[in-house]
Amino acid sequence: MDWSIQEIAKLAGTTSRTLRHYDDIGLVAPTRVAANGYRHYDERALVRLQRVLLLRELGLGLPQIADVLERETSEASALTAHLAWLRQEQDRLTRQIASVESTIDALRGGEELMADQMFDGFDHTRYKDEVEQRWGKDAYARSDAWWRGMSPEERTAWQGRVADLQRDWVDAATRGESPDGEAAQDLARRHVEWLTGVPGTPASVPGGDVKAYVTGLGEMYVADPRFGAHYATADGGSTGAEFVRDALRVYAEANL
Repeated sequence: MDWSIQEIAKLAGTTSRTLRHYDDIGLVAPTRVAANGYRHYDERALVRLQRVLLLRELGLGLPQIADVLERETSEASALTAHLAWLRQEQDRLTRQIASVESTIDALRGGEELMADQMFDGFDHTRYKDEVEQRWGKDAYARSDAWWRGMSPEERTAWQGRVADLQRDWVDAATRGESPDGEAAQDLARRHVEWLTGVPGTPASVPGGDVKAYVTGLGEMYVADPRFGAHYATADGGSTGAEFVRDALRVYAEANL
């Protein structure tokens, strides 16, 4: 049994264009191509596509995904590892929801807030494996030490800076600013300055490929809904993330 490319695109929540691109770069090949030129996929191809989409959820780029798939020959064991990660995320989100609900109830009831319960599930180390896989253990260790070395006031200030930058990106995208315009390029400059201020990232290491890092992050903002959500405009689509990606690419080409 197999399915047409249109059927798979609908089932997987993607597009035929994306699936054709996956075929072109050797990531997910169709099982057969019909006489009319339509691609068809069998169960084995669907399993591979599921793995690709799961790795995209982890924020990996397509070249990194290809490397992972080449190394991991056992689909069942690979999916078992994915499942473990998904269950960890499910548990973390469940704890976050309970924590926020508890805070809301306390605020509405005029009760004392329980500080030891307010931050359950809010763990900056949850991307540890992902960061180490992308940029190495040293990158994570340096950024983790930097974060832990901050005072509460410094963390609040840093988070405020990030929130301001995200808000300004969304405002500019909503206004319809051009990615190569003055407003967008000023935001791109601020964005790169922010990235270079985080120890352990390729943008902060002397001699690091900052241009590739910045443009790669821009692509990830569009590809990964976890990050794209930070730049979502009122329409709820990927317009904001695409605007950030395009502006960063223009800035990188001109300045990095």
